[in-house]
Amino acid sequence: MRIDVVTIFPEYLEPLNVSLVGKARARGVLDVRLHELREHTSDVHRTVDDSPYGGGPGMVMKPEPWAAALDRVVGSAGPQDGLVPTLVVPTPSGRPFTQQLAQDLAERPWLAFAPARYEGIDRRVIEAAAERMPVVEVSIGDYVLAGGEVAVLVIVEAVARLLPGVLGNAESHQDDSFAPGRMTDLLEGPVYTKPAEWQGRAVPEVLLSGNHGKIARWRREQAFARTLAVRPDLVRRWERSAMDKHDLRALAELGVLWDEAEGRFRRTAVDVEQ
Repeated sequence: MRIDVVTIFPEYLEPLNVSLVGKARARGVLDVRLHELREHTSDVHRTVDDSPYGGGPGMVMKPEPWAAALDRVVGSAGPQDGLVPTLVVPTPSGRPFTQQLAQDLAERPWLAFAPARYEGIDRRVIEAAAERMPVVEVSIGDYVLAGGEVAVLVIVEAVARLLPGVLGNAESHQDDSFAPGRMTDLLEGPVYTKPAEWQGRAVPEVLLSGNHGKIARWRREQAFARTLAVRPDLVRRWERSAMDKHDLRALAELGVLWDEAEGRFRRTAVDVEQ
């Protein structure tokens, strides 16, 4: 996969040289290219922002440098890249970044990122880009950052680990929380390693039993418990068809029952929507 990032702070993306992503780059699994936005300015001050039309606080990133930078990225397409990249624009007003979206992006051969600073990029840049390439505006959470580079790091790492040859164990990501193929919206339970006892705390006995069926059931029940404790809002999105009789019994013990009339799971003590 090829990844291009246009930014005024290329040094902010240094983490892309370490850990799994850095190793993937070294092996040629990932081709990451950073582009300095200010190189596409035409004035002596290398200006990339100006005051917003209509007034208001802050500054807005100018369209000319962004258009020139994206032209350069698209114009550098190689035979293996595809005709155009998918442009990913990190923004608090974008669609939520999920594991499913990470999976979708991982299936595309070429991604380009446009992380904004200040109050954002002139909207015309996004509109013009959408006329010649797929554009995905993405939010990594309901909060505001000083710039989009942090979001780029989050998205690239989430996407890169799904690529063949990036993880040491190709099946590792299949058990992730929110991973496609497992029950939707179920968090992972706790994990343990050696020693079997540490500071008076023992690893749960079932994990030492060698009974893989019991271990799988225990992990499933722990995942239910953790999701209820940490993200109770997810309960209403669970599907009855994804549950077997063991799941239903475990959920009942945790205070969650299927409401046939409403067609959803409900917590018996406190409704998840409250």
